[in-house]
Amino acid sequence: MFHGFTKKFLNDSIERSTDNAMDRRRFLRAAGLTGAGVAGLGVLGSGIASASEGGLLGGLGLGDSSSEDGGVSDAAVLNFALNLEYLEAEFYLRAVTGEGLKDSQIDGKGDLGGVTGGYKVRFETKIGRQYAEEIAQDERAHVDFLRSALGEARVARPEINLQEAFTAAAQAAGVIGKNETFDPFKDETSFLLGAFIFEDVGVTAYKGAAPLVSNKTFLEAAAGILAVEAYHAGLVRTLLLQGGAADVVGKISDARDSLDGPSDLDQGIVDGNGNANIVPADENSIAFSRTPGQVLNIVYLNPEAVTSGGFFPEGVNGTVDTSDANG
Repeated sequence: MFHGFTKKFLNDSIERSTDNAMDRRRFLRAAGLTGAGVAGLGVLGSGIASASEGGLLGGLGLGDSSSEDGGVSDAAVLNFALNLEYLEAEFYLRAVTGEGLKDSQIDGKGDLGGVTGGYKVRFETKIGRQYAEEIAQDERAHVDFLRSALGEARVARPEINLQEAFTAAAQAAGVIGKNETFDPFKDETSFLLGAFIFEDVGVTAYKGAAPLVSNKTFLEAAAGILAVEAYHAGLVRTLLLQGGAADVVGKISDARDSLDGPSDLDQGIVDGNGNANIVPADENSIAFSRTPGQVLNIVYLNPEAVTSGGFFPEGVNGTVDTSDANG
């Protein structure tokens, strides 16, 4: 009897956190939760929010629709994450292979956009190339997982700019002059600096989104992705420190902090005494969080409340699409 209740509870929870039964089955397959795997999960708890695509967290100022309990829908959170995974996957895959995601990996709701910029990097070190290859595969797998979990509710890949956006970011950080350009694909060090712009943001984005996820199965999956992104960030920060790029990294870190509000949510790869600072964290060694709006401030390269810019020139797809007003 307990077995039957557990399975029914999980099925009901997932169903309320996807758009329809087909999406629910796709999530279960993607998460490996079919058959005995479902039964073995046990009771997940209560308080599962409705995850209709219209649900948004009103307190973040990210839209005017909400789920039945006034919170952000799980589908909206996962689609927000999918936009970011599209960006990272396109960056890394192009750097490693010269090509991006396949047509079968980019369709969905919203406007399907192209990708500007990106080509195969000529890596100078074996470890740099191997790390890049591994991260590229991870990011592609994240895209596939989220798309499978969301099913028909998934959003399409939005328009992505991997060319002018990097130059704008580098100019804003004071890494290059007004008339100069920054190309993250021209060499290994430039690639690592480009990766640094994304990786720390990804960690804070998933941590910040965690309280918005009601369904514990979705939350566990998001926590798993966060852990992988944290590994990636640590690798990138280590290679940059080893390569003597602390000053440039510090400027990029300061620029990100200037976009996402008055709080100090960013750190470079050395502390005030010049010692290694591979793990950016607070005084309790807890990683920082960013709201979806703060994340969009950074990827839109704008401290104001806007719906497009920077790496997403036409904005992201889905209901969570507006940056915070920090200007």
